[in-house]
Amino acid sequence: MSEPSASPAVQTESASGIAKPEGGLGIFRLVTTVITLIVGGGVFTLAGDQAAGGASGAAVLTAWGISAVGVLCLVMTFFALSRVKPKLKGGIYSYANAGFGDFLGFNSAWGYWISALLCTVSFSALLFGALSYFFPIFGGGTNLPSIIGASILIWFYVFLVSRGIKEATGVNAVITISKFVPIFVAITAIVFLQKFDPAIFMENFTTGAVPGMPFFDQVSSTMMVTIWVFVGIEGAVAISGRAKKERDVGKATIIAFVCVLSIYLMVSVLSMGVMPMSELAQLENPALAGVMEHAVGQWGAILINGGVVLSLVGAMLGYTVLSSESPYEAAEQGVFIKAFAKTNKKGAPIVTLVVTNIIVEAFYVIMLFSDSTYQFFYTLSAGMILLPYLLSAAYFAKITFTEPGAFKGKLGGSIVLWRIFGIFGVLYSFFLAWASGAVGLTLMSLLYAPGILMYIKGKKERGEPYLKSTVDRVVVAIILLAAVISIVLLVTGQVVL
Repeated sequence: MSEPSASPAVQTESASGIAKPEGGLGIFRLVTTVITLIVGGGVFTLAGDQAAGGASGAAVLTAWGISAVGVLCLVMTFFALSRVKPKLKGGIYSYANAGFGDFLGFNSAWGYWISALLCTVSFSALLFGALSYFFPIFGGGTNLPSIIGASILIWFYVFLVSRGIKEATGVNAVITISKFVPIFVAITAIVFLQKFDPAIFMENFTTGAVPGMPFFDQVSSTMMVTIWVFVGIEGAVAISGRAKKERDVGKATIIAFVCVLSIYLMVSVLSMGVMPMSELAQLENPALAGVMEHAVGQWGAILINGGVVLSLVGAMLGYTVLSSESPYEAAEQGVFIKAFAKTNKKGAPIVTLVVTNIIVEAFYVIMLFSDSTYQFFYTLSAGMILLPYLLSAAYFAKITFTEPGAFKGKLGGSIVLWRIFGIFGVLYSFFLAWASGAVGLTLMSLLYAPGILMYIKGKKERGEPYLKSTVDRVVVAIILLAAVISIVLLVTGQVVL
């Protein structure tokens, strides 16, 4: 999962914290900035999460291959939309709204918001899981002491942001250092200390942690992990306006994407050469700490766990800003209810700050009284953002056919190439939805269903009609039907949180 970079409604500097230097950013700084935005806490759990899903090395590499193509198409989709449709300032919401009407546009903004606050929930579990290495009282990061600690932290951040302090001085620098130093030390140590065993890797290449699991199921189980570490990729284009040369943005985005993919691949592949898949699957999060401890000893685990703690403490502050600003900006544009547009004397979106944290607390309670873990909540978070991604890609694919003239003078390359990017972006989003499984999709419907009430209330407040089209009413029916099925599955015990 990437660090927060921009609001889905109106991309701002507040979440990314990137100041525009005089003269703009050159291609090198563009590349490094985009890499920093994309790489997040998920890289520290990659190895264990992929193994826990039952995937073999061959399945993991296949999933990375699919994601490499799919995420690249999404990256190019958001980049192209920022050029072809610069007047659509609402980002993910406005793309869905322009292409498919205001109800689906609302759901895009709603899904983005819920995804962002679920990131806070999953990051809390990962943060206190890492802290448990130093303070065993926190257990796996989901027990009562962890929930109390996480609650204190997020409400402290609400206090900071409500005072108009959107970012503490030096937070971004700390996040960057604490993320990349441990990762590069881990990669370097495994390679140069010759801790990578080709025999272990070849065994893992053909054997997963769950013997007899069909190969296609292995690939599917890994797909949500790969999209989780790329969630936030749409924020990479937010810095395009800070480029010294406009033509550098596309190059920088692709170079950064290749670099990030390389980092993820190295972590995945090297981990599979250190420990058998069955052992990787049993590692506590962050799994990379267990890999390093196995490879080089206790100092490796200390380094990784310390880096994770510092990185997530900063990242959770960023997500407090993002998950409060996204509904605030949506309300400002007339998408959410008017109350969400209220600010205090310091200009902070106080209503969305409080409401967001109350919802986060509700998920903390679920996490405490269920078997739900970091992986469960990040799967939900990644799943909730699939609709915004799908609708954005679908809108882009649509305009490549209906408005080919809009591309002239704004983007290089053949219109056919851009159509391919759009179509593959749509197919990739559909494949991810399918990979999340029937249970995942029905559970996500429970999170989309309350949004219908907010949409109707917001429309009534503004005296505007709602659910006018047949498509809107069909979408509502599908969401409600899936939500009812979800409740039945939960009540009958066929799905356990």
